[in-house]
Order: sequence, then structure tokens, then C-alpha cells
Amino acid sequence: MKTGIHPENYRLVAFKDMSNEDIFITKSTVETKETVEHEGVEYPLVKLEISRTSHPFYTGKSKLVDTAGRIDKFKTKYSKFKK
Repeated sequence: MKTGIHPENYRLVAFKDMSNEDIFITKSTVETKETVEHEGVEYPLVKLEISRTSHPFYTGKSKLVDTAGRIDKFKTKYSKFKK
């Protein structure tokens, strides 16, 4: 491996799946301003839209995740074309 090209600021970070509130801890260099307390320890927080605990491929369940109201926006936008 080349020396001096890999980041050295790895730390434990909490990743939170916003669709089901699941939190998992792993090492990362990601920059974040938010923090969360998990099991009595405070970690930097990264919010995720979808993760392995909510993705249909991993869960085996077909589930619709609509966090930004995209479906409602689509329906209202194209409702005027309905006959």
C-alpha cells in the first residue's frame, strides 16, 4: 500500500436509518455536526434514508419508503392529465 494516502481520522460513528429508527455503529471518517447517544455513549450521527434493515432486497419484504412525499407530489402533478 502507498503511504500517506489513507485518512487517519477514523472514529466510531452512529448511522441511523430514518425509515425504521435502527442505529448501527461503525468506524468512519465522515464529517457530521449532529450527535446521538446510543447505549450511554455519544457518537457523531449520520442519517440514512435506507439501510440493510429496511431495504426490500435484504428484508425480503416489498415495502414503500416515501420520506419526502414524492408519490403525493407525482400524483398531484399528473392528476390534471387524468381523464
